[in-house]
Amino acid sequence: MPYQHVTVPEGETIRFRDGRLLVPHNPVIPFIEGDGTGPDIWRAAVRVLDAAVNKAYAGRRRIAWMEVYAGEKAFNMGLGWLPAETLQAFDAFRVGIKGPLTTPVGGGIRSLNVALRQELDLFVCLRPVRYFEGVPSPVKKPRDVDIVLFRENTEDIYAGIEWAAGSREAKQVIDFLRQRMHVTKIPWPDSSGIGIKPVSREGSERLIRAAIQYAIDYKRRSVTLVHKGNIMKFTEGAFKQWGYELAAREFREQVVTARESWILAAGDEFPDSDHARISRMIDPGYDMMTAEQQKAVRDEVAATLDTLMETHGRGRWRDKIMIKDTIADIALQQVLTRASEFDVIATLNLNGDYLSDALAAQVGGIGIAPGANINYQTGHAIFEATHGTAPKYANLDKVNPGSMILSGALMLEHLGWKEAAGMIVQALEKTISQNRVTYDFARLMDGAILLKCSEFATAMIENMN
Repeated sequence: MPYQHVTVPEGETIRFRDGRLLVPHNPVIPFIEGDGTGPDIWRAAVRVLDAAVNKAYAGRRRIAWMEVYAGEKAFNMGLGWLPAETLQAFDAFRVGIKGPLTTPVGGGIRSLNVALRQELDLFVCLRPVRYFEGVPSPVKKPRDVDIVLFRENTEDIYAGIEWAAGSREAKQVIDFLRQRMHVTKIPWPDSSGIGIKPVSREGSERLIRAAIQYAIDYKRRSVTLVHKGNIMKFTEGAFKQWGYELAAREFREQVVTARESWILAAGDEFPDSDHARISRMIDPGYDMMTAEQQKAVRDEVAATLDTLMETHGRGRWRDKIMIKDTIADIALQQVLTRASEFDVIATLNLNGDYLSDALAAQVGGIGIAPGANINYQTGHAIFEATHGTAPKYANLDKVNPGSMILSGALMLEHLGWKEAAGMIVQALEKTISQNRVTYDFARLMDGAILLKCSEFATAMIENMN
């Protein structure tokens, strides 16, 4: 494929067949260095990534880096904020990486990051969050945080379906809601902006399927569906319900729901009990229910014991992946007070945005938080620094390159190059344990050795084994 502004290096294209990536020894990887501090952290990260690949595989593997353009650099080149050939390159070469991008001022693209995710249908925002020993943290037990968050990337309010207050479009939508749908809960229609929140079964299921499969592949303990279904019953409530249904339908042998585990545990302990007694054990309010509600609980108990006791009974449910759910506001509290109870989280777009940054703050901030946007159905993925551009620090060789470096390690793991990925994580841990850190950590640590962005990369390379 010819490119006008991109030089394709010598290397091979990553392919995708039968649900898996076929990665050559010299894959072409497109990259966007990013805006603001992007060039600083990219220069540091690419040195670390190349060193790890070279050391892990004794020169037998290498990445052929290919620069593509977006953001301010593309705009200043006269290419617009997001050139078509940049999207074509990410599509053709399948896996790429990017630094932080600025949000254009004025009309047009509302977010370059969102545009990339939507154009390439990168429906999973993958955010692993874990603590590295020695990193300053504002919480008492940061070591309890080892959570992998799957955030749905293409729906919810980030679909961008909204109209400004007072606009002709907003008036049309409000008139339709009031006159045709008989909506009465818009108290100030003339001054209300209107947004629409789409949540589909297909979008929810593919996100939750990816989260459960990840939990199986990486031997995690549980998947928690985080939602606000108590209020938004037909969007976030449906997300929860579709998740439970998918888990039971597609992963029956590998999973157990929290409620099923209560029934099975009671069945194991009291094998001769009738269904009413077990119903009372799992639903303390059973005796206050209507007869119809009580029957529904007894039917649930009977169905669970009949269908799962043989495969999940006698304690075997303890070895299964637990599928559970929690309300979003409760989750934001509990990741602070009992983070160890969370393992893999699957959630919608806005919830995931809040949760991922809140979790990152517990382990040192988004300066060392990796991220990826992935379509597991096609193999396409863009890995990215999860923080902003911080333009006041641009070209000062000052900021922490950890987010970009760890996102690169996540990319290597996605490629199947786990040895190189592990080497990067080990080197980062070792460097921090030596108190050799950038300014964001140094100002919070006693006895810190202050390093520049580039010096931190050098220290990591020195610490690679």
